[in-house]
Amino acid sequence: MNNVLLISLDTLRADVAYSGRFPGIEYLRSRGVTFDQAISSAPLTPISHASVFTGLQPSGHGIRHLLREQLEPHVPTLAQRLKETGYATGAVVSCPGLNQWYGLDRGFDFYDDEIPRLPDGSDPLTVGDVKMRGLALKRAPLVVDRAVEWVSTLEPGQPFFLFAHFFDAHWPYEPPEDFGVPVDNPYEGEVAYSDHYLQQLFTCFKELGHSLDDTVVVLFSDHGEDLAGWYPNDHSGKLGHPYEEGHGCLLFDTTQHVPLIVSGPEVPRGVEVTSQVRLVDIAPTVLDLLKLPEMKADGASLSEFFATGTGHSRPAYSETYYPEERRASGEYPDLVPLKAVRLSRDENRQKVIWTVGSETVELYDLVADPLEQNGTPLVQPPRTE
Repeated sequence: MNNVLLISLDTLRADVAYSGRFPGIEYLRSRGVTFDQAISSAPLTPISHASVFTGLQPSGHGIRHLLREQLEPHVPTLAQRLKETGYATGAVVSCPGLNQWYGLDRGFDFYDDEIPRLPDGSDPLTVGDVKMRGLALKRAPLVVDRAVEWVSTLEPGQPFFLFAHFFDAHWPYEPPEDFGVPVDNPYEGEVAYSDHYLQQLFTCFKELGHSLDDTVVVLFSDHGEDLAGWYPNDHSGKLGHPYEEGHGCLLFDTTQHVPLIVSGPEVPRGVEVTSQVRLVDIAPTVLDLLKLPEMKADGASLSEFFATGTGHSRPAYSETYYPEERRASGEYPDLVPLKAVRLSRDENRQKVIWTVGSETVELYDLVADPLEQNGTPLVQPPRTE
């Protein structure tokens, strides 16, 4: 049985990930298939990762807010399925959003979710501000050390599933080291920092005798980041959405367009796929590559793209109910949940974003308006006069 290495580079924008400046990411791209148009189900860590682990959209797995729900008890996870088939299962995670409280440890033999408390001594799991939660993290070197330590304890020949989660690119964007990678801002410095330790993870992996040629490797990000003007397609802060603290309240591509790279046996090398796919496709893909029975899922295996390098684009659903939590603070009483569907067909890409509980619907032409600045109302809100 092939080992499985699932890597999450939290808060990583697709345009930054695919800029060609990060050697670890480029190394993996050269060994597998890069999906240029991968879409996340939600701009929040626990919700998006739950969709990755289960192959289900948020309504199916039950986590729809940052601090309210846990994974539905009846929903199986990828870790559970692999454990049932004889895999050792381990995870090293590095932020409050993946704490065991959410139920995301289901199926893991080993689940290291230790993180420090916030500077004021409070428990980061109780803090609803996604920005402030970034002050409580396990840095990349420790993620690698603990992941490698766990793998080294396994019996020779024991197949394993390792989930390694890097949170460094999240606010406050203060990279501890400079590895000589050309970057344009501190956020990219954090990406370079994570990438350096991603390379170390690959090196340690091989030093332990585990060939990447025989390993199913999936690298993704749960969501991107809106940097309030550091990038042309930003929308937060003074650009019109002051409540968007990096991610959480909006469904523009800034946060929903994410990297996704798959490599391993029977996966072609150096291929780029421009068809649209979703993060909910990850779990079905892993099971397919391992030739294991599929789980009931909203996603589907990406194997069609491995065979031909192309395939039909898939409609991508996203949602965020975090505006309800943000609104509860009283600072932004008009915030409402949003849902979106991103469509991609041939040379056409469009996105529909609508507000939950109202008639406000906007259409974005992502070809003519890639920065999503000019939404066309499809249904006018009811008149109030």
